[in-house]
Amino acid sequence: MSKSIKRRDFLKASAALTAVAGVNSIGGAESDNSGNKQEYYEFRVYKTDDINKKKMLDVYLEKALLPALDRMGIDRIGVFTNMDKPDDYSIYILIPYSTLELFASVNPKLLEDMEYQNAAKIYFAAPKDDPVFTRIQSKFYKAFERMPVMEIPEQTADNKPRVFELRIYESHTEEKAALKVDMFNNGEMQVMQETELAPVFYGEALIGDDVPNLAYMLSASDRELHKAHWAKFGGHPEWKRMREMPKYKDTVSNITNFFLVPTVYSQI
Repeated sequence: MSKSIKRRDFLKASAALTAVAGVNSIGGAESDNSGNKQEYYEFRVYKTDDINKKKMLDVYLEKALLPALDRMGIDRIGVFTNMDKPDDYSIYILIPYSTLELFASVNPKLLEDMEYQNAAKIYFAAPKDDPVFTRIQSKFYKAFERMPVMEIPEQTADNKPRVFELRIYESHTEEKAALKVDMFNNGEMQVMQETELAPVFYGEALIGDDVPNLAYMLSASDRELHKAHWAKFGGHPEWKRMREMPKYKDTVSNITNFFLVPTVYSQI
């Protein structure tokens, strides 16, 4: 069986499993009303502005880290680059965890995984004065109740072209941040799904910069189609109704967004 067929079958199976994610998890993640457990997401950025270092990172991630995480039962890992900054060679990674216990167990398990250690030898051999990355930035999120597990875009299974938009909404108080999450859970998310914005995940920030905030990721075959989906969303009567509700006034103080494209070895 070819590698491309194996990859397609794996991704299709992963997409089907999102409906029952967390069944074999370690410990007690919270559940939504349907019984699905809310996942946790780490959004990690390996910072570098050197193309050769990026190539080293690609090898490490593809050959060492992702296979090691797979052995722990962690899949549906997204690996991306910023499509609007061709001179920024940083790599962005989205890692889902079924429980906090699983997240906490990763580093000890990596230390014990000799297959991982061997595959990462060149990466670990980088000298102090010439590191592979300048720093790793990490943010940690908890999935929203109405979308407790990641949804893989339909383009992923057959490795079709696709783009992703990551949006971060900051709030000026914790109360306003909670109300914005409530707005998504009680209508805004559903409108996004109806208007084909194809959300991948929604997460409330637990740890990271600029809290309180939330983040979510949308997907499309290309940027023009994504723009058309946003236009449909903006004209949707339910969205127009919700945005005028006094309850949700001033829930967002700042919005940051950027567009990502997957690497060849990304799992979403």
